[in-house]
Amino acid sequence: MSQAIDSTAITADTEHHSGEFSLSEARRIVGEYFTPNPWIYWPDFLVSWIVAMASFQVVDFPELITTNVAWHWPVRIVAFVISSLLIYRCSLFIHELVHIRAGEFTAFRFVWNLLCGIPFLIPTFVYYTHLDHHRRKHYGTKEDGEYIPLARLPAWQILFYLSQIFVIPVVAVFRFGVLTPLTWISPTLRKWVHRHASSMIMDPTYIRPLPTNKTLRTIRFQEVLVFLFIWLVAVRMVWAGGLLFEETLPPSFLLHAYLTGVFVLAINALRTLGAHRWTHLGEHEMTFVEQMLDSVNYPKHPFTGGLWAPIGLRYHALHHIFPTMPYHALAEAHRRLIRDLPADSPYRHCQAESLHEVLGTLWRRARENDNVSAEPNLELGA
Repeated sequence: MSQAIDSTAITADTEHHSGEFSLSEARRIVGEYFTPNPWIYWPDFLVSWIVAMASFQVVDFPELITTNVAWHWPVRIVAFVISSLLIYRCSLFIHELVHIRAGEFTAFRFVWNLLCGIPFLIPTFVYYTHLDHHRRKHYGTKEDGEYIPLARLPAWQILFYLSQIFVIPVVAVFRFGVLTPLTWISPTLRKWVHRHASSMIMDPTYIRPLPTNKTLRTIRFQEVLVFLFIWLVAVRMVWAGGLLFEETLPPSFLLHAYLTGVFVLAINALRTLGAHRWTHLGEHEMTFVEQMLDSVNYPKHPFTGGLWAPIGLRYHALHHIFPTMPYHALAEAHRRLIRDLPADSPYRHCQAESLHEVLGTLWRRARENDNVSAEPNLELGA
């Protein structure tokens, strides 16, 4: 009986609409919003990066703002939050780049990798697998490394997913700083690292397909640059002098970098949990409408929503309908769709009031699964 109640609750999100969704009609409504505007991308990214790096510096050197020692920790805390949020924003431009056609925005790709992808240990190749998340036959299946049916699993799975934020920064340093050169001499290790340790995904059991020779050249070039960056930082931590460095990095730098990484990963993990309903077990291919209803839009609270889901990611359901629509067009496109689509369009059921609401629903469903799993044990004990 409990299992039946749980299944009903889980599938309700995909059954409470009465109309049909016409992709061609939706495209007609928003057809003018598919061209990325470099005059928005460049200032947004560069200003965010400059302020982020300046704020990051202030965390280690608060005396740049004030000589009053009593204000140093408040300044540090404010600067840390600002720098972390903006580093998060800069990092999520990787989501835009993977959806922009190859051969376009080449200068932006190069600069983003130089300023963000390489030093933040997320070169663009680690996100190539994101496109599988948008392939209709792969969504929610084992070929989709960005999907776990958390609403159908025990609650500890959510906690386990969140706990990974504490180890990912260390794993990333080890992957690029230690494993990278070893893959140059061991083809077996090279294949294992590519399949199991080269993707920005949420499912740790995901196995990435081997790359083409062309893609492999890009991967090797990017990972060499990340490897060099890591060891450049390591050298600067212990050595100063000569032409490169006038002084070593402060001892607190590694802790600061680690905490920044954890902060960014924590916000992104919560955003990810709120991006979908996570109801699909992968037993069958989901229809387009089911996939859309499994995704969530957050049109309200644009300021706070823009902090935890920047670069258009508040409109995740809309993004799954039109993955190539640039981030700066999503808000207006959503307003047009809500205005012009039929009153019974299932798209209207993709909206949520707040992240708190969606996370709360996910947690309650997971807790119900805990109760269902415990029932057979109770009966056995009786």
